[in-house]
Amino acid sequence: MSKKKKRAKNQQKNEITKGIFTVLEKRPNESFNYKQIAAKIGITDANSRNILIKKLVSLKEKKRILEVSPGKYKALAASKSYHTGRVDITGRGNAYIIIEDFDEDVFVPYNKLKKAFHGDVVQVYVFPRRKGKKLEGEIAKIVERKKTSFVGIVQMQKNYAFVRATDFRMYTDFFVPKEKIGGAKDGEKVIVTMEEWPEDADSPFGTISSVLGKPGEHNTEIHSILAEYGLPYEFPADVEQFANALDTSIKAEEIAKRRDMREVLTFTIDPKDAKDFDDALSFSVLENGNYEIGIHIADVSHYVVPNTVLDDEAYERATSVYLVDRVVPMLPEILSNNACSLRPREEKYTFSAVFEITEKAVIVNQWFGRTVINSNERFAYEEAQHIIETGQANIPEDISIRGHAYKVSNAIVEATLMLDKLAKIMRNSRMESGAISFDKVEVRFHLNEKNEPKNVYFKVAKDANKLIEEFMLLANRKVAAFIGKQKPVKPFVYRIHDVPNEDKLIALNGIVSRFGHKLNFKDKKSISASLNKLLEDVKGQKEQNLVDTLAIRSMSKAIYTTDNIGHYGLAFDYYSHFTSPIRRYPDVMVHRLLQHYLDNGNPPKAEVYEEKCRHSSDMEGLAASAERDSIKYMQIKFMEMHRDQEFLGVISGVTEWGIYVEIMENKCEGMVRIRDIKNDYFTFDEKQYAIVGERTGKSYQLGDEVMVMVKDTDLVKRHLDFTLLENKEE
Repeated sequence: MSKKKKRAKNQQKNEITKGIFTVLEKRPNESFNYKQIAAKIGITDANSRNILIKKLVSLKEKKRILEVSPGKYKALAASKSYHTGRVDITGRGNAYIIIEDFDEDVFVPYNKLKKAFHGDVVQVYVFPRRKGKKLEGEIAKIVERKKTSFVGIVQMQKNYAFVRATDFRMYTDFFVPKEKIGGAKDGEKVIVTMEEWPEDADSPFGTISSVLGKPGEHNTEIHSILAEYGLPYEFPADVEQFANALDTSIKAEEIAKRRDMREVLTFTIDPKDAKDFDDALSFSVLENGNYEIGIHIADVSHYVVPNTVLDDEAYERATSVYLVDRVVPMLPEILSNNACSLRPREEKYTFSAVFEITEKAVIVNQWFGRTVINSNERFAYEEAQHIIETGQANIPEDISIRGHAYKVSNAIVEATLMLDKLAKIMRNSRMESGAISFDKVEVRFHLNEKNEPKNVYFKVAKDANKLIEEFMLLANRKVAAFIGKQKPVKPFVYRIHDVPNEDKLIALNGIVSRFGHKLNFKDKKSISASLNKLLEDVKGQKEQNLVDTLAIRSMSKAIYTTDNIGHYGLAFDYYSHFTSPIRRYPDVMVHRLLQHYLDNGNPPKAEVYEEKCRHSSDMEGLAASAERDSIKYMQIKFMEMHRDQEFLGVISGVTEWGIYVEIMENKCEGMVRIRDIKNDYFTFDEKQYAIVGERTGKSYQLGDEVMVMVKDTDLVKRHLDFTLLENKEE
């Protein structure tokens, strides 16, 4: 027998073995004869039936199945081969099932997906591992659909339509009958809602629920990004009506219940274009020479009350979403930009953390509770930075948010300078304790009136940004510790960050060593110190963005939970989110719980808050993905306007199908496909992070500088292709 025939026969035997286990373990309490099993796995020919019979006998003898009566077989009691996991579909249509307690993902080929989609929770049958092979399985049933609405493009037929999903991980289109097309036209981008997938149908049936517009148009693509992640872009009418009917006036009887801090020097520092100001700082010098510093946060929980449509909507959204051209807020504008926005010279209800601090940044006393404030001034980061750098009260016109030069009071100047000094002490202390300094470059765009990108710029964190960051971290940390250290333990919402994944750190070390850097794995503190050194050493270097990105990916993901394990990245034993309730629902929960405990309330059920934490973490992830997609979309739009320009880039990724190149001056990333590189046949060398020419031996490695030009842009798929011009060193 030839090797090819032998391989085919072994493959047939393996498929029949898998089929036997699938049938028996799907119904572990029933028994089946060979005819029933053959019918269920589609065996009709005599040769395959004979193999099936022999396999049944063999498996019985090896005690892998039971023969309960002559010729009747059943699975061993309580099969451990079924597991629940989440589907991760690859670009080629196959899938991996991510199972929480498994060290390895389970591979499921395309023909065994059983109509499961990317992100679905499924029950998967895991086949016995074959020697030297990866874990394989077959989906037994869909436990929970991740989503039932999808973005796609209409392909109109005479009496029906198909909607082709734009997500590359969707392996099927949707059949839409004529009466459910909903006015959509051929070629338009739409949202299709899946209704059913009949057993005998090639495609699921759907209804077009919304028409987004023509592919490639700005609003169409931005709304598509939101729709792909199930994120809304407008509030339901009943939520708007409820919010607009709220009494947002400041009442004397409410002020009487609060600590009155309206006479204390208070100001906000925010981005120049900010519309909502959810935090303010107050500053005063005490008689003993210490400083009283208040971190005042908009009292959203005063207006957003449980068991209302407003609270339900805020919870469902869980976060504001920041796209390149707009903010999709968690709360309606009447709250986010008005009642809860700490605008200057307006009385506002706040929830505050007030600290007595020495000149060496030692916390002497702390107080938490509801307050009322009246902010004296609003600063942009640029204006506060000017004060820090010059010590001057005069704000020049070119950095002023008011459009003309003006002078602030000496008291505000002195307060800003002292707050900056204290912030720097606190930051240094944090770094010495093992905190990691991630200052990744953030890409931003200046847009024209048509929402077209005029240019790309990078958001840089200066002293003024870090001043605000340190005091927000202080409030978050101290609020969490105040509750977390109480006995008995009380349920609370923590922001946790686990230690880094060791395998990912080893992989990161392998990559950064190519640039002359090295990580120290001796202990937890050594890892932090060497990561900080790495991030500092790459600043301004060609590999900075690549290393920053890979370092962040090596970290565990920060999440919300009631189970506190501390925050590794910040080097805090206790940490929560208290400071942004306008844009984050967990902060609203923290405010409510903190007040509940200040009022000596009984601890609520932890599992209720754990579920809310899980939902908030999930929604945060979706929002971050939407934000990344909107940046990618705008980068492609920007590059579309620079088709004929040559750019210097650095190779940021290497795969078997091509190299990814990030342009150094604007951080736009695109792909050079292997098939488009002329003069040689290139293959992927995984160990070297390179592609290598078979004839010339020429290689393109991770971190190499190359010259590229735009070859193709696709706004709909958000994909950018480059043409490789030359290796920069040549």
